[in-house]
Amino acid sequence: MLDASIAVATDIVKGRGFAGPYEVAIVTGTGLGLIAGRLESGIAVSYANIPGFPSPGVTGHGGTLHGGILAGRPVLVFEGRAHAYESGDAAVMKIPLGVAKALGTSLLLLTNAAGSLMPQAGPGSLVALSDHINLSGLNPLIGETGDARFVPMVGAYDAAAREALREAARICGIRLHEGVYAWFSGPNFETPAEIRMASRLGADLVGMSTAPEVILARFFGLPVAAISVVTNFAAGMGDGDPHHDETKRAAADAAFDLARLIDAFVARL
Repeated sequence: MLDASIAVATDIVKGRGFAGPYEVAIVTGTGLGLIAGRLESGIAVSYANIPGFPSPGVTGHGGTLHGGILAGRPVLVFEGRAHAYESGDAAVMKIPLGVAKALGTSLLLLTNAAGSLMPQAGPGSLVALSDHINLSGLNPLIGETGDARFVPMVGAYDAAAREALREAARICGIRLHEGVYAWFSGPNFETPAEIRMASRLGADLVGMSTAPEVILARFFGLPVAAISVVTNFAAGMGDGDPHHDETKRAAADAAFDLARLIDAFVARL
């Protein structure tokens, strides 16, 4: 049975013409909303008009749900996300992802802007996520009841979807790296010492989103794929000294390659 708040939001969205089912739901990260403009036969509704949806408070994030056709497939695009650091609520994206599930979505594709710990993957690189490390001290399932909250996380990043991303990248002539994402709570960027720690723990990327959405998606039974756009080297890596303006500029520069990759990926679903 759907959570009542998810059911209400789903009814509102259906009333705006979002019928489903959808092949994939895409969440866009900082400066990565370009994909929404590529939809055919598109419809849209502001998050502000959907009960329980967040109001993204970070520049570079829109606040609109889109539906339409991409590469011949029906897709949802969540243009912008809210982050745990905006309110302290790690489950801030629970209702949007619950609506995606209720509309019959088959796969969740997450995108984000991230800092790189890999010398070979500098700004502008695209990285398919294979796993994550939660360094935030937060969890979106705190407060849930029942056995469903004990979500297994082995294979949380779907191997078949990641292989499809690799094949799409090959078709597009885009180099696609692969790595492990470390989630820090933010909103401040990490210290060089924290980056050294993350590297020793096995992280290849750092960022302030995505991991809670993966946990929620697995709670809802949604397979997940995720792509990071590298916007900077992490603090202490070479001349890495991240700033939000740099993040937005670098994300915008890489958005076209990301859009091409997503087009090719969706076409292969």
